[in-house]
Amino acid sequence: MSEKPENANDHCPGTDSKDAGKSSACAGCPNQTICASSVPKPPDPDIDVIKERLANVKHKVLILSGKGGVGKTTVTSHLAYGLAMDEDTQVGVLDVDICGPSVPVVMGLAGEQVHNSGSGWSPVYVQDNLAVMSAGFLLASAKDAVIWRGPKKNGLIKQFLRDVDWEDMDFLLVDTPPGTSDEHLSVVQYLKKAKIDGAVIVTTPQEVALNDVRKEINFCRKVDLPIIGVVENMSWFVCPKCTKTSEIFPPTLGGAEAMAKNMGVPFLGKVPLDPRLARCCDEGKSFLAELPDSPATKAYLDLVAAIRKYCKIKSFDE
Repeated sequence: MSEKPENANDHCPGTDSKDAGKSSACAGCPNQTICASSVPKPPDPDIDVIKERLANVKHKVLILSGKGGVGKTTVTSHLAYGLAMDEDTQVGVLDVDICGPSVPVVMGLAGEQVHNSGSGWSPVYVQDNLAVMSAGFLLASAKDAVIWRGPKKNGLIKQFLRDVDWEDMDFLLVDTPPGTSDEHLSVVQYLKKAKIDGAVIVTTPQEVALNDVRKEINFCRKVDLPIIGVVENMSWFVCPKCTKTSEIFPPTLGGAEAMAKNMGVPFLGKVPLDPRLARCCDEGKSFLAELPDSPATKAYLDLVAAIRKYCKIKSFDE
């Protein structure tokens, strides 16, 4: 039996409704102010512009997690590295974590800057078939704090989607901040006509993370965002010397696999915790290339295969 969403409100008008945040059913909802203020009021001409801009991007995948600190950016970057191992696959990563843009560091692009041309902003390339755009490229210093209210963050997200020249891309992975607030609503709404393939939801095994992930799943259902599946990160620890394994975050209620089954969403797999992965992220290197024999590398390649299979089946080319 599927779990019932916590504090579910069956009368919610939905984020796309003109009554979002304003109807009597919205009273007491923690997202009431966000829905009332951040939903683009139709007609929003930029939604059609974004559709045209991303017309040559075949597959758009959001990487979500209700909980911070679960390794979402690490998963995003290494899914991108894995997809880009096929030289014929063009991959883009869009980092919309405005206040904590860590993709540039993880992907070895710290200190790079965005260039503007007649066709728009040019993403920064890790390699010939792997490009990145992040708010981190717009900061004068990596130590600068981004202290913005919601509307300004939403405006930058719209600008990323509208003005970046991705050219021809097979996959665009969108790395989002934790939660279910402004940035998430904006991305889903701005990409409404551009068609999102779905979301990959990242968690760790402990119940405190799974509670927030349940909210993320309910968010996806509320905004009609397909769920590709759930990834359990840091499932166990692999000793790099003796290869013995142990559980760092023991699941109390079955972990992500049981949660996914109870909520009726696909479970994509488990990624072990390898301390060398953190080192590669700090150094801006691909763990998949540096340590191809690690169990974590195999887990990532299995995830890449699952995403390719899903996107091949759920094709918008028809």
